[in-house]
Amino acid sequence: MAASTEEIRKLMKLRLSALLHTANAPAQRASLAELRRGLGHAPGELPGLWGAFLEGMPETMYGRSGEPSREEWAIYTALTLFALHQQGREPAAEPMHREGVGFGAAVGMLAEDEDSFERALRRLNAAATAGSVSALERHLRGLVQLLRDAGVPLDYVSLAGDVYSFQFPESVNRVRLRWAQDFYSTYYRQQTREGGTEDEKA
Repeated sequence: MAASTEEIRKLMKLRLSALLHTANAPAQRASLAELRRGLGHAPGELPGLWGAFLEGMPETMYGRSGEPSREEWAIYTALTLFALHQQGREPAAEPMHREGVGFGAAVGMLAEDEDSFERALRRLNAAATAGSVSALERHLRGLVQLLRDAGVPLDYVSLAGDVYSFQFPESVNRVRLRWAQDFYSTYYRQQTREGGTEDEKA
């Protein structure tokens, strides 16, 4: 039986909490570096990362066909992308996980003018129309690198839920629509704060 999106979010929250709320800074840095090694790999390919996504995961979420389950893909993808996003910043001082900043909203923060709006929208479209979870991961990775460089945080609990829901035909369009809504609303709020869009100024 498939898990619920809420179960995925709860599991991701636990994994993030274990990763972030530790007094052992060297071990934390080592864990994040190890997770970054998993980028571009499927869950299970790297034995050193088995515990990172399987620890605390109910056995009902395990893949049984020899391929990673949807649940495993969701947690693994979100964790490895978080490690990429956090690279170069101390988690305690500047955590790149921020509750309430959905994926579409975070990408919208990259759109500061008409040119950057078009670039960000193209990248968001590419992610939203990915034909597989591995293709989705590749597009997400490119966007997370841009978010990291711009210092824009992201809610990784929410992202894990999105990656999970994206893998089901009955829920993928809901994920796409929410990303689009958050992207556009964030962009237009930014324009309003900065003095209005060009049309409004005319």
